[in-house]
Amino acid sequence: MKPGEEIAIRVDQTLTQDATGTLVMQELEALDLDRAKTEVSVQYVDHNLLQADEKNAEDHAFLRSACRRYGLWFSKAGNGVSHPTHMKHFGKPGKTLIGSDSHTCAGGSLGMLAIGVGGLEVASGIAGEPLYLRMPEIWGMRLEGELPPWVSAKDVILEMLRRHGVKGGLQRIIEYHGPGLAHLTAMDRHVIANMGAELGATTSVFPADDAVRVFLREQDREDDFTELVAEDADYDISDEIDLASLEPLIAKPSSPGNVVPVREVAGTPVSQVVIGSSANPGLRDFAMAAAMVSGRQSSDAVSFDVNPSSREIFADLTKMGATLDLISAGARLHQTGCMGCIGMGQAPASGTNSLRTFPRNFPGRSGTKEDSVWLCSPETAASAALTGEITDPRDLADKLELEYPSLDLPERATINLDMLVAPLEPDEAQREELVKGPNISALPDFPPLPDRIEAPVLLKLGDDISTDEISPAGARALPFRSNIPKLSDFTFTQVRENYPQQAAEIKDTTGHIVVAGDNYGQGSSREHAAITPRYLGLHAVVAKSFARIHWQNLANFGVLALEFDEPGDYDRIDEGDTLVLDRLRDLLPGDRHAQIHNATKDETYELHHRLSERQVEAVLAGGRIPLLARRPDADQEKVDV
Repeated sequence: MKPGEEIAIRVDQTLTQDATGTLVMQELEALDLDRAKTEVSVQYVDHNLLQADEKNAEDHAFLRSACRRYGLWFSKAGNGVSHPTHMKHFGKPGKTLIGSDSHTCAGGSLGMLAIGVGGLEVASGIAGEPLYLRMPEIWGMRLEGELPPWVSAKDVILEMLRRHGVKGGLQRIIEYHGPGLAHLTAMDRHVIANMGAELGATTSVFPADDAVRVFLREQDREDDFTELVAEDADYDISDEIDLASLEPLIAKPSSPGNVVPVREVAGTPVSQVVIGSSANPGLRDFAMAAAMVSGRQSSDAVSFDVNPSSREIFADLTKMGATLDLISAGARLHQTGCMGCIGMGQAPASGTNSLRTFPRNFPGRSGTKEDSVWLCSPETAASAALTGEITDPRDLADKLELEYPSLDLPERATINLDMLVAPLEPDEAQREELVKGPNISALPDFPPLPDRIEAPVLLKLGDDISTDEISPAGARALPFRSNIPKLSDFTFTQVRENYPQQAAEIKDTTGHIVVAGDNYGQGSSREHAAITPRYLGLHAVVAKSFARIHWQNLANFGVLALEFDEPGDYDRIDEGDTLVLDRLRDLLPGDRHAQIHNATKDETYELHHRLSERQVEAVLAGGRIPLLARRPDADQEKVDV
C-alpha cells in the first residue's frame, strides 16, 4: 500500500445518525438491498431531537422501519450520541468502522480503523462493497510525559490544531504512540481521536492496550478485547508532544484551527457555556465540570447549558450526585444528544461569546448567523461559567479559592441495553414496509454529465469553505434532510442568500460552476452538501484543493471536482465568468489533466483531477447509485486491510 494509490478495505461495522442516515436508508432502497452484509450496522437518533413539528418524528419512524427491513440495530431517540455509544456497546479493537458522520474517527480510540465517509459509502458498505480510498500517509505522533492539573485531553488535540491547522492531517492517518499513552484513558483518547476530523485526517488510531482493556471491562465486554500494539514501527512522518508542557488552550471564532492559550484571551466576557457533545462525551468530562461548580453558583451573565452524551452517562452522574451539583449551580440540563453542536437548540445571542466543549465552531453552525463560538475543555468551560469571562482554570485558586478537584468515578459503568433495538430475523424483516411521511422524498435521479459544459461561475469562494456553509445545520434546515428539493432552498444561503434562486433559474439550461480556494468542503460528512447543489444544476467545482469526504461525495453524485495546476489561476477567474470544459468523455477516463477556457476573458487554465477509473465512471454516469444498483448483492471484491 503506497500513499496516493487507491485501496479497498473490508467493512466490518457501520454507523449512521439521523441527520445523514435518512439518505443512507433511501440509498439502500435504491440499491434494492435484501439485508445488511456487515457484522454490525447501527442507526442512531441523536441529532434531530427537537420536534417542533412532525418532520423529525417522521424521520425517526422511517429510520426505525428501515432498520427493521434491512437488518440494522436501532438506537432510540435520546439514547445517546452515536460515537461514544457505539464505542461503549459495539466497538472492538481491530475492526473496521465507517460512518456517515465525520467524527466516526473517534472509534480509533479503541484500536479500530474508523473512518468518516459520505452516506453512499456507508450504504455501499452495508450492501457488501469495500470502502475505496486513497492510501494515506501514516503520521506517528509520540506522546511523552503526563498532563498537569487543569489540562486535559481536549488541550492535546487543540495543541495539534494550534501546530498544524485544519489542513494538517489531509491524506494522513495519525497513529498515537509512546509512554504518554499510559496516562490517557480510553475516553481521553476518544476526545483526541474525535477531533482528528478537524485536522482533516482520514482517521486517528490508538493502540488497544491496558487502557482499552479497562474500558471494555467497565462496559462488561472484556471478552471483546484484543491487544494491538505497534512496536518499533516506522512512519511516513513523525512528531512528538510532551504532555507535561501543555497548558489550557482555546480555539477562537470561527475555526477549530484558530487556537491560542487561554491566558492570552482571559477576561473576554462570556454569555453562554455549553458542556457536552461527541468531542467531550465521557463521564469524567461532566463530572469534572460538576465538581468545579459544586457548592457555587454560575455567573448571572451566563447561560450554563449541559447536554449529557448518553442516558447511561446521565445515570452515572446522578448516582454520583453530580447532577444535583450541576442543577444547584444553575445549569440547564438538555436532552442526551448532539443538540447545540449541530445547531439544534442552544443557539447563542448575536454578538456574544459562547464557550463550548464541541468539535466545531464554523460560522453560523450554532444556529445564530452572527455567532462567536469558542472551543475549549470542560475545565475552561466551567471556569467561564463561574466567572462570566474566559478564565484560565489554573487561576481559579486565586479567584475563587478553588483547587483542582479529585474525582471518584465508578469502576463499573451503567449499562442500559433497553434502548438498543436488535435487528429482526430475516424472515420477519422481509415483511416490513418502509414508513414514509410526507417530508421524505425520493432520491433525485441525476442525468449523465454533459460532454461539454459551458456555464457561468455562480459563486467564487475562499479557503476552508465548510459543508456547514454549503448545506447549513440548525433547527431551520435539519428537519428537511430527507427532503432534497426542500433542503436545496437552504444551499449556500450562509454565503449568498439568493443562491438557490439564481441556480434554479439556469438549472435546466446551462447549469453552473463553483470556484473555490483550498480545502473546499471541510467539516461534516453530510452528502447533502454535494446533492443539493447538484440538484440546483452544479456541474463542476474548480478549486485549489478539496477536503477528502466532500471530494468523494461530489464524485458519488456526478459533480466533477477539478484542481488548478497553477493555484494563481484562481485569481484570474471572477464570478459571472463563463467557463468551458469540452470533450469530457474522452479526457476524463484517460489523462488526468484537462483545460478549462474562460470565454469571458479568453484565457485557458490547466487543471487536473484525482479520480480513479471507478469514480470517473460514476461522475460520467451522473452518480454511483445507478452503477451500484446493477449489483446490489455483489460480494466484497477485496478484503485485506
